[in-house]
Amino acid sequence: MSLLTHDLERPFEWAERPARMSKARKVQLKRVALRTLAVLSMGSVLAALIALKTAIYVWHLHA
Repeated sequence: MSLLTHDLERPFEWAERPARMSKARKVQLKRVALRTLAVLSMGSVLAALIALKTAIYVWHLHA
């Protein structure tokens, strides 16, 4: 038996059982996901502003 394929013969137990997650836990995870998305989008806006200020600075430096 190959070391690369010996786990492929087992059934996927995690796919067969239903997910048991409480409603409160789902709401909490959704809230965390939305906050994470907000932080990442604010970070990308901040990075874009820094890049714009840098480009303006370099443009004025060479003028």
